Amino acid sequence: MTAIEAATVEDVPALLDIYNASMTTANSNFDSRPATLDERQQWFAQFASTGPHRLLVARHGADVLGYACSNRYRDHEAFRETVEVSISVHSAGRGRRIGTLLYGALFERLDGEDVHVALAGIALPNKASVALHRKFGFTEVGVFQEYAVVQGHYISSVWMQRLLNRAR
Repeated sequence: MTAIEAATVEDVPALLDIYNASMTTANSNFDSRPATLDERQQWFAQFASTGPHRLLVARHGADVLGYACSNRYRDHEAFRETVEVSISVHSAGRGRRIGTLLYGALFERLDGEDVHVALAGIALPNKASVALHRKFGFTEVGVFQEYAVVQGHYISSVWMQRLLNRAR
């Protein structure tokens, strides 16, 4: 059975492996070199068990199969109610609804937090990720055409958004 729970510092090595594997298995990671354990530990430090910036993992026994997170979109005060969400699933977890479980849990935890909108940038092509985001109520707001170069190829990204707490 797969459990979805808050990530712990002990999960960072597994999260590092998933992140670095995405460099070779998908064009969703725009880094030009593998991340280090120290870099991923610093990244981990931005998340909390409460509030708008969360990091969840999917576990099957001792194995971490994927993660989903909501992190600060930008440092400007004007974006204090905006989060950027991200998800990554280990190859062993693909096709097992891990992404659906992770996003379901993440958005459940964000309900009631001071978050108005969630944004997601998805490198193209990635039909599975676009479909997952649509499943969770995201709508397309635009495409950045060929705005990044990854391994010598131009990459485009579709940007999607979901309004969360509409009362204002």
